[in-house]
Amino acid sequence: MYAILLDGGFLTKKLYGKLGQHPTADDIADACAELQKIPQVDGYELLRIYYYDAMPSSEKLQYPVSKTDYNLALTERYRMSQSLFDQLILKPQFALRMGEVTLSPQKWTIKPRSQKQLIKAARDLQDSDFTLDLSQKGVDMRIGMDMARLAIREMVRAVIVVTGDSDFVPAFKFVRREGVKVILETYGHNVRVELKQHSDFVLETKAVVEAEANSVADAAE
Repeated sequence: MYAILLDGGFLTKKLYGKLGQHPTADDIADACAELQKIPQVDGYELLRIYYYDAMPSSEKLQYPVSKTDYNLALTERYRMSQSLFDQLILKPQFALRMGEVTLSPQKWTIKPRSQKQLIKAARDLQDSDFTLDLSQKGVDMRIGMDMARLAIREMVRAVIVVTGDSDFVPAFKFVRREGVKVILETYGHNVRVELKQHSDFVLETKAVVEAEANSVADAAE
């Protein structure tokens, strides 16, 4: 048995770079189908595909300058995220593990590009100079806990983890000590060497065009 664990934010960013558009549930399923073909899990049965992401915020707030109302639940980003999750949960062998997106107390932060412009030439601030100060909570913890649970209960012999986050090094070390093979898929992302050192196999499938410059979040604005 083996399991696939997907860092949803990381994977959708990489697929966006390849496809030039927001990935669908079918695109994510296709990426998983390719992972199931790797020789490192040949002869193993797939237990489940775990997809980790954060539910988009539905908070109501105001723009920082104009003070006009801004309902996050009515945004295109919210609609697309919710649609993706609704489709993924119906895919065979998929299980969603959802954290949450929270806003900082100040709600908004000025964009680096706007900061540079203002330093060069003073002007009035605009709503477009700011971006929401969002952070994910509970996603990394759920990935680490599921890896440990799968290993301790001897439910799998290997895990394929799609991520570029070096915070998972302790989880990788733990499951390897429990006898589980760790297969890391980075999609060519420049990850810290420690993450590779504590993986049994590193896949670096080129899935991103060289022109990738924006995250999915930026593209949705």
